[in-house]
Amino acid sequence: PYVFIIDEINRGNLSKIFGELMMLIEPDKRGPKFSINLTYSDRTGKHAKFHVPENVHLIGMMNTADRSLAMVDYALRRRFQFVDLTPKFDSSSFHEFLEERGAAPGLISKIVDRLGALNKQIEVDTKNLGWGFQIGHSFFCPNGVTPDDQWYRDVVEHEIQPLLKEYWFDRLKQVEEETSKLLA
Repeated sequence: PYVFIIDEINRGNLSKIFGELMMLIEPDKRGPKFSINLTYSDRTGKHAKFHVPENVHLIGMMNTADRSLAMVDYALRRRFQFVDLTPKFDSSSFHEFLEERGAAPGLISKIVDRLGALNKQIEVDTKNLGWGFQIGHSFFCPNGVTPDDQWYRDVVEHEIQPLLKEYWFDRLKQVEEETSKLLA
């Protein structure tokens, strides 16, 4: 199989981007039997035929927290399965990932407990935020450094806190409180 990954698929006008391809990505419209003539001819003047092979899989990733992005229209939505990916700080995979990079058990517990509590606050703030705004794992995936308390503090102060200031731009006291809980 071949996989075609489209990051932030909802950043563009998908009907215009996909055009006639929209029909061809349906599972029951795959293969040469459903070939269409391309609009433009090849060098010989012939119109080439095009189809999507059955072994091609499309994965479209969306950032649902970005309110400036377009929603996916129903015509395209029905051609994809939708899977919500939410943070799983308490998963054994995440624990193992941090352990393999040298994080102490106490630091792992701190990340799991404190980010879990922060994400609950974000999730229940349905007026401004909600589940789609939860803090994800990527902030806590060290690259080339051993995760320790100073690394954690740097992530909180330079990555999480600025994000919280954007989230709660009109409630800076809440940002300070949540940041203090993370750093306690």
